[in-house]
Amino acid sequence: MLGGFGAMRRTLAAVTLSAFILSGCGGRATGVMTPVGSVQPGTSQVNLLVATTRAPDTDPGVLFSGERGTGLMVNAVDVSIPPEANRKVGQVQWPTRLPADPLRNFVTVSVDPLQGEKAGEGWLKGHMPKSRRVLIFVHGFNNLYEDAVYRFAQIVHDSHADVAPVVFTWPSRGSIFDYNYDKESTNYSRDALEELLRRTADNPAVSDVTIMAHSMGTWLTVEALRQMAIRDGKVASKINNVILASPDLDVDVFGRQFASLGKEKPHFTIFVSRDDRALALSRRISGNVDRLGQIDPSVEPYRSKLEAAGITVLDLTKLKGGDRLNHGKFAESPEVVKLIGDRLIAGQAITDSNVGLGEAVGAVAIGAAQTVGSAASVAVSTPIAIFDPRTRRNYDAQLKRLGQSVENTAGSVGDSVGAGLPSQ
Repeated sequence: MLGGFGAMRRTLAAVTLSAFILSGCGGRATGVMTPVGSVQPGTSQVNLLVATTRAPDTDPGVLFSGERGTGLMVNAVDVSIPPEANRKVGQVQWPTRLPADPLRNFVTVSVDPLQGEKAGEGWLKGHMPKSRRVLIFVHGFNNLYEDAVYRFAQIVHDSHADVAPVVFTWPSRGSIFDYNYDKESTNYSRDALEELLRRTADNPAVSDVTIMAHSMGTWLTVEALRQMAIRDGKVASKINNVILASPDLDVDVFGRQFASLGKEKPHFTIFVSRDDRALALSRRISGNVDRLGQIDPSVEPYRSKLEAAGITVLDLTKLKGGDRLNHGKFAESPEVVKLIGDRLIAGQAITDSNVGLGEAVGAVAIGAAQTVGSAASVAVSTPIAIFDPRTRRNYDAQLKRLGQSVENTAGSVGDSVGAGLPSQ
């Protein structure tokens, strides 16, 4: 009886989650991958390299289905994005009917298949920025081919990232009811992603590779890196940064995966949010083991383990999400998207940005009448809380110095005011 009740609760949760997700996709046109062939004045264009393990679809407007293909296929895809006056940062504006209005909607401009074992090398050479950086995006659960392409086009455009953008899209059926199929599809795609990462890192035109993965795609990403480390004894040296957004990863499994990457690991940055409803369901159906994307990085045992591993965590719990599941904050929040482009991809210290502890301490230092308690409260109330090992080691020292500074300043102000008062 109790087992039946538990199953019923899980089913009800899945149906509720389905309603959340499907409500966000209602009225969307089918066939958006049909290229229009031209760019309208006033729009922006994002050029993407798209690699996939999906099977081709018979409909050219769909291009690739959610079924599994027989190898890695690569396309050059150009996407048109509406003028900034007609959209908000973080939004993907889907057409409700075709042909789409490029001044209001995302539109596919061109799709060019690239053939051969070295498919994509020529594209990378022709689209390499001065930074010579490549950003590879791996999408998450419940994504169609066009979902991955348009979402990454939005991230690249809104972040102003100085990169050559590459999408790796694996066989997801785009259905909330195919969670297990999607999970097995990530396993199916590990070798192909490892191959793509190796090709990119071996390309002499490339100097630096950042991987950004979302949700279930984080499992695929870390597994591919683990395979590379086991095969080669290390992760390719050009792969310097790995960003895991809302990772749908068992924390215990991630610990094992991370340890397998060897001594010279890429730097990991993790976006977490304790109000992520999609990960709450994933936790429920995965044995009630914490998902990496839902942990509280300020409490033990995570605090110490993250510090020892040198992993930076951005806690987005207090950041207002653009979706009701709070599962896509990394792409929909203007603050986070800007942070990705300005700092993370460039390999700069995240603590140098104007968010989190730095902003809190700076705000209190400017207002000398405030107290150390105020510093702590500002740090807690900032929308993006940063937990970086380098910051954590200096946190108490900063607050101590700040407290002394405030006391000294307040004392000086009191002495000056007292000196100007008439004697009683």
